[in-house]
Parts: sequence; C-alpha cells; structure tokens
Amino acid sequence: MTAFGREMETNSGLATMEMASTGVAGLDNVLNGGLTRGHLFLVEGEPGAGKTTIALQFVLAGSRAGEKTLYITLSESEREIREGAASHGWTIGDDVVIFELVPPESLASEENQQSLLYTSDLELGETAKDIIAAMDRVRPARVVIDSLSEIRLLAQSSLRYRRQILALKHHFARFGATVLMLDDLTSDGHDRTMHSLTHGVIKLEQLAPEFGAERRRLRVLKYRGKQYRGGYHDFAIGRGGVRVYPRLVAGEHYAEFRRSRLQSGIPELDDILGGGVDQGSGTLVLGPAGTGKTLFGLHFAKAALARGEAAAIFIFDEERALLTRRMGEMGIDLSELREGGRLHVQQVDAAEMSPGEFSHLVRRAVETLGATCVVIDSLNGYQAAMPDERLLILHMHELLQFLNRRGASTFLTVAQHGLVGDMRTPIDITYLADTVVLLRYFEAGGEVRRALSVVKKRLGSHENTIREYRIGSSGLRIGRTVKGFHGVLRGVPSFDGDRSGLLKDDAT
Repeated sequence: MTAFGREMETNSGLATMEMASTGVAGLDNVLNGGLTRGHLFLVEGEPGAGKTTIALQFVLAGSRAGEKTLYITLSESEREIREGAASHGWTIGDDVVIFELVPPESLASEENQQSLLYTSDLELGETAKDIIAAMDRVRPARVVIDSLSEIRLLAQSSLRYRRQILALKHHFARFGATVLMLDDLTSDGHDRTMHSLTHGVIKLEQLAPEFGAERRRLRVLKYRGKQYRGGYHDFAIGRGGVRVYPRLVAGEHYAEFRRSRLQSGIPELDDILGGGVDQGSGTLVLGPAGTGKTLFGLHFAKAALARGEAAAIFIFDEERALLTRRMGEMGIDLSELREGGRLHVQQVDAAEMSPGEFSHLVRRAVETLGATCVVIDSLNGYQAAMPDERLLILHMHELLQFLNRRGASTFLTVAQHGLVGDMRTPIDITYLADTVVLLRYFEAGGEVRRALSVVKKRLGSHENTIREYRIGSSGLRIGRTVKGFHGVLRGVPSFDGDRSGLLKDDAT
C-alpha cells in the first residue's frame, strides 16, 4: 500500500475513524475513503457546477446504508429535487426526508411584509429554528443544507453569519450527524467564513473552452486530520450522477511482471527492433500522414492477441468503422478480434473528453480487461481534442509511467507536419518514449516509396539501418537496407546507386 493509501497516523487514532461514503466512487478515492463521520463539510461552486447532484448521491448512499437522511432545501422546491433525482434514474425513498424551508417573509401577508417585525434578524432566527426543529424531529445521520447563500443573505454581516453557522454546527454535533453544506457563491464570492468552520472544503469548477463541451474539475481545499489526493481532478455529470476521475499518480500502481521481448509477427521488423520491443515500455512512431503509423501499432496488437493476451486501441483521428474496413483490406480483421472479448477499440471524440477521463479509460482497459498492448492513435488527436488544456506533456508522462509499471507495452503515433522535406513535430515526447521509430517518404525512379528506421531504443541494441517497407494486402512488408541513397530521413534523398535492392510490387 502506498503512503497515500494509508490514513495519516496520529496519536488520537484518526486512522481508524469510520468514514461516510459520498456515493461518488472517484470522490471517495480523492478523499481517501470519504467523509469523516460526525463533521461538517462544505461543497462550493458556481451554479451548474454539480453541487446538488453530489449532495443527492451523498444522501442516497446513506439510504443504501440504512441511515436516516435529511435534505434541507432553501433554494429549490421538493418537486425540483425529486425531478433532478429522477433525471439520473434515482428514486428518493421514505428514509430520505426532504424539508423545503420557505423564508418567513414569503408566507407573510402584505401587511406583515411591511411591518418592522419582519426584520432580517427575525427571519434568520426563524430559519435557524426551523432547521433545528427538523433535526430534532428526524434525528438523521446525514444532513444536506442547500444552500448557504440564503442564510448569508439573511445574516447581512459576516459576524452574524458566522455566529449562526457555529450555533447550527454545535447542534449537529449533538446528533453525531455528517453534514454537507452547499454554497453557490452567488451572494458574496469573497466570504471565506465557512472555510474556517468546516472540517473539509471541496471546490467545484466549470470551465468553458472556446469549442466543445464544458469541462469540470474539483479540488479539495482543506481536510482536517486527513491525508487526501491533492491537485485538480476532472469530473463529468451524466445520467447516473457525477463521475470523478482522480488524478493519475503512476507511482501508486506498480505491479510485478516478467519482462520479455514482444514481437510483431513480422520477422524483418523484429530484426530492426533488435528482437522486438520490451514489455512495459513505450514506443513512439513518428512520420507524416499516410506512412502507416497506425498499422505499425496494430501489428503488435494482433501479435499480442495471437499470444492469448488482451489489447486496447484508442483512436482519435478516424471513425472506428472506417478503421475496421481499412484494416480488413490489409488482412487484420478487427471485428473478429473484438468478438473474442480480448480486444477493446475505443473511439475518442474530439473536444468531448478531459485528460482525466481519457486516463481513466486507459487505466480501466489495463486493470479490468488486462490489456498488455495499448495503442494510442494519435497524440495529434489527443492534443487537438483538448486545445485549452495545459501541461498535456505531464498528463502523458504519468499515463506512460502507469502503463510501463503495469507491464503494458504502449504504442503512440504522432503525425509530423509536412509530407517531404523539413518535418515538424507538433508535440515532442521523444524523451518519454523508450523506443522511437521514424517513418519517411522518399522518391526513387519516379515512385513515392516509404522507409523506416529505429533512431532510439533504451533497452538493448537495434539496427542502425534504413529499410524500405510497403503496405499491402498482408499489412507491412519490410525490405532490405536502402543503399545508394543519401538524405532518405530528410525526405529529399539523392541517389547514386542502383535500384536492385528496392522492393517490388506485390504482383511481381
């Protein structure tokens, strides 16, 4: 177990305290088990960030555990709360009491509304009294207050607001209730009173990129006496509630495995690679569009399946049906391979997925499916799908380290800008890869041809030659060393030999 997996050891025995699940599996992971029972927690974020959905999952988790729960709503009606739950396929049972707290002035007559008796002091006192009465009546183990903005508006000053929350906090403590308070930050975004009064604070953020779906992330700002996973964590809201994707930390996922040399099933390609690629390593395939980068990775995936292993392919740049058809014409039947249940093909829609969610998909393929070969095609699509995301290199670094430590062999493709001549790489991760394969076009005798070379391999030796290859009905066909040329890797070679060593067409 990692250091994060163990709770903070203290003399008071916090490591053995019972935790209340939030009902959101990923969030429980971030919080290292959930919420410490008997304490007050704050979930804050602007409207639409997902606070109410998390609160519903929190009370429903309590309901499943046989606990009485109380949902106090000051900003929405009971009908709206139940409709929101129904939109996720949830039914709120009788063990969840929804208390719709209506501000006193809304029930008063017009004459009373104009009376000096209905001051903010009285309104705040009545609201607090109603909350306490509901607690005494239900005696719940879990409580949600939605939202604090209404109480803050009634208090009208930070001092009165703080005193009222303290009074409620002491009353909650009498019942040992775990309390989740929601704050939509609409009344005063700079008021941090609750941060000092609560046991923990979770902040939700909603980001709007220039193109594509909104992105959501959360961060734990505070958690007293508890070790938690720091930093930002992506999350999404869909039918079924909030799904949190904890930030991937590769150091927590090391697994023992036997290192071996993995082969592609093409003897000439394996020779170039010094016998194949090492298990638990990352291979980067660089080259312009159309040079067969995807096919390179698919050959290794096919070989893994032939060995009885599982493989996963993530495609950004083309439709899965088109890829299936194209590979079928080259002798690789993706549909047949998928039917066995050991091949996972995931099409990633551009601008619809956060880095955290993508890492979660890859991690699930390795941990659940047991994939030992992972193909990501391509990093250009990965970058284009997330144009507003910074530090993508760090995301990819953690993902590659995770895959390596789990014993998976990873094949990443990058399409370089241009077709011949000067090539530019839009995202440089060559330093992260254990093996780098360079693919190039070159011209000879009035024909456009292809050449490959291994320019880097951390483990073991490899050929330093440049070999021609062709793409045919059986996939890749590797030829002999290209001789008599200079500048093949630059894409504009000069020729001073004979053509006898070049590959012939399949028909000849």
